[in-house]
Order: sequence, then structure tokens, then C-alpha cells
Amino acid sequence: MRILIDADGCPVVDIAVGAARERGLECLILCDTSHCIERSGVQTLTFSKGADSVDFALVNLLRPGDLVITQDYGLAAMCLSRNARVLHQDGMEYTTDNIDAFLLARHTARKIRSGGGRWKGQSKRTFAQDIAFESALKKLLDELERENV
Repeated sequence: MRILIDADGCPVVDIAVGAARERGLECLILCDTSHCIERSGVQTLTFSKGADSVDFALVNLLRPGDLVITQDYGLAAMCLSRNARVLHQDGMEYTTDNIDAFLLARHTARKIRSGGGRWKGQSKRTFAQDIAFESALKKLLDELERENV
């Protein structure tokens, strides 16, 4: 099992890297050329700035049982189809039971924006969100380690 981080705009890179180090897990940071995200002891893979280039590279690197951290619903759906576990930066796990609702919400928001409407963006990140993510990540890693024993 590895942890793959869709790091472009990801506020929990350090938390995820720390959890990987604690457990001796391989961790890959994936980003595009407009971001410079380097962490000691972790491999960073940088891809062209093209639309979804990081997403497709990440999906191509996936192995069943890997853990992906992303806020991108489309990427989450592709990862689920490759038998990966997927965690949002707020600690919510994407599953086959909830991904369709997220994709529909994304589609609806895009339609509203393209029609000239406004869609409320995300609020400023809080410390409580970091705590929730770290807790969910540790719980999920415990579960995955029990499954692989």
C-alpha cells in the first residue's frame, strides 16, 4: 500500500507525509509544473501543466489498495474504479456509495457558473478540518493495515 497525494492546492500534504513516515509507507506527491512541492524523504513527481495531466498520471500509477488523497471528485471516481481507497482533504472517504452525488453537485455547479451564476466557494480552512483529516487518515490506515496482515 502507498499513499498518493494529488498535491496541487492540497492543504494536508504535511499531515499525509507525516502519517506515511510514521508507518513506513511509500508516499508519492504528484503536482504540476506551476507548483513546487518537495518534502524530504518523499518522492515528488511533477507533470506538465496541461488539463488533468496530474490526474491521469496518478490514475496510471495506481495499484489496488493504494490510498489517494484528493479533493477532485472526478479523480476520486477514477481511483475508485481502480480499487483504490480515496480520502478528501477534510477526512471524508469517497466511496462507490457517495461519489455519484458529488459528481452531480460538481456538474450542477459548473452549469450554474457557465450560465453566469455564482456558486459559493469553499470557506477558509480551519484547524478543526486539519484535525478531522488527520483522525480520518489514521483510522483508514489502521483499517488498511489490518486488511493487509
